[in-house]
Amino acid sequence: MIPSIDPKPPGKKLIKQMSTRTKWMILAPCGLLLFSFGLTVLSQAAHERRIGEPTQVWVVLGLYSLALINGGLIMFGEALRFRILLHVRRETRRSMRQLIRKVNTKSSSKTKSSKKAKSPIKAD
Repeated sequence: MIPSIDPKPPGKKLIKQMSTRTKWMILAPCGLLLFSFGLTVLSQAAHERRIGEPTQVWVVLGLYSLALINGGLIMFGEALRFRILLHVRRETRRSMRQLIRKVNTKSSSKTKSSKKAKSPIKAD
């Protein structure tokens, strides 16, 4: 009997269950670290070129740094996307609460004003 294999990667379910805030808090520093490490590798590649190392060495280091820099920027961009999503959701909830309060106060004032008050002078 062959066991069934889930076609999704194992971490996909874990990432899907994370909150947007957690994703933002993980991606932002990781993206910045990856970007800065890429810049470090780029400076090392420039140093290798300047001291006269073979072309293959500094070209490979340069390409590696390019991949690291782009990966870091992409991760940081995703973190910004999650942060903006958090902000938009918060503002939407806040405006909805204000709108509901406004509607509730208007409806409660209408019900109070629509009732006829008994005159204190008239007696049955």
